[in-house]
Amino acid sequence: MSQTESHPPSQGAPTRRLLKAAPVILVGSVMFTFISYWRVAAVVLCDMASTAFYIGGIVEQLIGPAAPAIILAVMLFSYAVRSVYIESCSMFVRGGVYRVVKEALGSLPAKGAVSALLFDYILTGPISSVSAGQYLTGLFLDMLALLLPGHAIHNELTQSTIRSAGSVVIAVLITLYFFRKNIIGIHESSDKALRIMYFTSIMAIIVLIWSGITLAVRGPANALTWKPDLSEKFEYETESGEDRITHEPREVWKRDSNGNFVVQRDSEGNPVPRLNPVTGHQEDPLGFLPDLFPSFAEKVRNPTSLWTFVGLIGLLIAFGHSVLAMSGEETLAQVYREVESPKLKNFEKAGFVIFIYSLILTAGTSFLAVLLIPEEVRMRFYADNLLGGLAMHVVGPAHVRLVLNALVVIAGFLILSGAVNTSIIGSNGVLNRVADDGVLPDWLQKPHPKYGTTYRMLRIIAGLQVVTIIVSRGDMILLGEAYAFGVVWSFALKAISMVVLRFQDRRPREFKVPFNISIGSFELPVGLGLITLVLTGTAIANLFTKEVATVSGLVFTAVFLTTLIVSERFTNKSRGGTAPEHLEQVSQQTTDVVSDKTVGLTLPYRKVVAVRSPEHLDVLRLTLEETDPETTEIIVVMAKTLAWGSQATPPGLDRYDQRLITAVIEMGETIGKQVKPLVVPTNNALFAIVNTASSLQAQEIVVGTSSTLTAESLLNRLAAHWTQLHEGQSCPLTIRVLDRNLEVHYDLSGGNRIPKISQPKTRSVADLREAAVGARRVLMTHDGTPSNDDILDAVLTILDPGVELALVHVPSTKPAIELPTEAGKSLTFDRQRNQRVGRDIEVHELAADTGPAIVRLIREQDYNLVIVFSCATPENQLQPPGTNWLAHVDEQAPCLVFSARLPPGAVNGAS
Repeated sequence: MSQTESHPPSQGAPTRRLLKAAPVILVGSVMFTFISYWRVAAVVLCDMASTAFYIGGIVEQLIGPAAPAIILAVMLFSYAVRSVYIESCSMFVRGGVYRVVKEALGSLPAKGAVSALLFDYILTGPISSVSAGQYLTGLFLDMLALLLPGHAIHNELTQSTIRSAGSVVIAVLITLYFFRKNIIGIHESSDKALRIMYFTSIMAIIVLIWSGITLAVRGPANALTWKPDLSEKFEYETESGEDRITHEPREVWKRDSNGNFVVQRDSEGNPVPRLNPVTGHQEDPLGFLPDLFPSFAEKVRNPTSLWTFVGLIGLLIAFGHSVLAMSGEETLAQVYREVESPKLKNFEKAGFVIFIYSLILTAGTSFLAVLLIPEEVRMRFYADNLLGGLAMHVVGPAHVRLVLNALVVIAGFLILSGAVNTSIIGSNGVLNRVADDGVLPDWLQKPHPKYGTTYRMLRIIAGLQVVTIIVSRGDMILLGEAYAFGVVWSFALKAISMVVLRFQDRRPREFKVPFNISIGSFELPVGLGLITLVLTGTAIANLFTKEVATVSGLVFTAVFLTTLIVSERFTNKSRGGTAPEHLEQVSQQTTDVVSDKTVGLTLPYRKVVAVRSPEHLDVLRLTLEETDPETTEIIVVMAKTLAWGSQATPPGLDRYDQRLITAVIEMGETIGKQVKPLVVPTNNALFAIVNTASSLQAQEIVVGTSSTLTAESLLNRLAAHWTQLHEGQSCPLTIRVLDRNLEVHYDLSGGNRIPKISQPKTRSVADLREAAVGARRVLMTHDGTPSNDDILDAVLTILDPGVELALVHVPSTKPAIELPTEAGKSLTFDRQRNQRVGRDIEVHELAADTGPAIVRLIREQDYNLVIVFSCATPENQLQPPGTNWLAHVDEQAPCLVFSARLPPGAVNGAS
């Protein structure tokens, strides 16, 4: 196949000669896989929902039986936090904490936020994999005792050694397994996450229904409370007894005559404190606070009312101890890049699925555990496994409850293993965002030659997690104590940054955190501000109350921040001090034959889209918007021009090629649809486009407008190449010239048009608009007079609310009888009224040169319909003096122009 057709430019009647084809470059990138919102939800839930297996016990050990109520509050609040992430992703496709904080607060705070977040990502994998290992080794020991009593292991030290060593081995194997799946790609890893969530959902439904039946039959074993216990923790005396529900003999906490637990005392009669195994100090939910502010800490422990200042501080501290229940939010932002089209709508769906699922599972199991498991055994035996304890305290025979417990253990093992996958995905996403900004060297982003993933970063992440597992020796307490420093601080910094961006960046957003108050042109983000206040307060509270997390988190953050700063300096030095430019790292494969197999085409329809400039990709954007990804492949052809008459040269990508490829990749990410990029060396771009389409048996060729050729000439040349290539044989093809405000086509041999996504699926005007059909952004000229108000009223009532409408203030076309003061009042009144009825209309003011300024505004703001007001009538086509801008807009506007007028009598009356 030849991609070159040489025409010596000096000859009047050129002699065509075909040259040997230069190999075509197939471009691969980590972007070219998109996943459904169910898979997105599954990836995030493997982290968030996995906390249901341990969060209840961790929180209750610190704040007492009020843990379920506080966890419920955290899960409800998580939906508000999720709205912050949805807004940030609507602004930036790669809208993780690094990008958002950098845009709002600068580079150094962004690096600090990333450093803190990576500390938790590095710990998320080990704590989840070790916990999964302990679930599995615990099940092994229980089944050994049940099935082979003669071989049961009763020595507690031996059991502890087996659990520790076994959990370390299993944790390492889990980490390496998901490292491999992430090397293959996110589609592969998300598929595993989805299967895990299927099984976990079955287990959750069984446990929740069975627990509900038990609650109805037996009633609650304990009373619920929502007042947190922030007192210092002491050891309790134990005695031989039996479980009040299951009647199994066991050692339980001793109660006095009033039903309170008896505190254990030493030989001198002093209460025995419960020591933190990491710090060696007494367990205290207030952490550093009593040492720094003893009198204030005492008031927080014993507030006169929860609704006083100190009472609210106590609730905030309890909230901070429970905030782990919504870890995984940042992963939601990291996977937004891979969400399939329609991107934002699917992202919102995933967020809602995550909210409902985690709310029911995490909060529901915490409440049921308190209601069904007697308090004297719950924290003594099931602090690390509340779901297992719940399974053992439902109604039914002992052997059936053991089977249910085994199901819980298997589900726990799977979902905790899935949390390892989530931590790897999140860490990889964060490091990629930092590398995109030139902070890390480019070689770290080099894609895998086969799978296109950033395998070098994945190696670093997996290596750090394996080292953490081995160094910690599988100590869950150590890992748990260090966890959660970065989660809450990344939340707080992200929310603060989004508040700042509300004032710094006034661009329209597809989504905003609700509850905003408009005062003229000023908007007060009340909802976003309240979320930020809670998150910042929680982060500060955790700083003083979580000792191990604060110390270890600050140390890691400082070390990693220093690493990023040093890396950035060396990277900038290697560039010679030039500003970093993000160029997507892609894999390159060359082929002499372009075919379905070499390009990897599997769908029935194919579109070949030609692009030539990273600044002009409207043709690709419009093609992506109209294309159904379930039926149609998009092959993007980038012609790499060779000199006339030159022989084929070894292919290679220069900097311009890389910039163009980066722009194509980012366009695909923004819309959420796959593209197949090809770089075609050629000395005749139009011939190369047609030849590629023929080789791939494409049904359509789509090109953008040309600055040197009319659309008709462009169509004729492409058609001539197609006819010549097929030697006059009938071969159907549709050729289209497409721009944001232009579409012309040429059907050869009857054409071969591909159905647009809007054709089989459209059921409403909103569907048409989403499929890029019709007007989406409308600009109307307004001279501020009552006559234009009448036109505006008509336009408002006929335009769908989903269409964005803006006004541009132009010189009046009316006679002087309408005073300028009235004009100003009229326009101001219209803006206020339209805001009240839910149409927030932007008004543009022009400095001078009305006609050219309007045309520039149309191009810059991407308006695809302009409505102008005309005073002309059928009887009198003349315009008032000073309205030459109307003619300029009519001739030069790169979009549809509608001319509106009042009835002739109304115009004459105004005269």
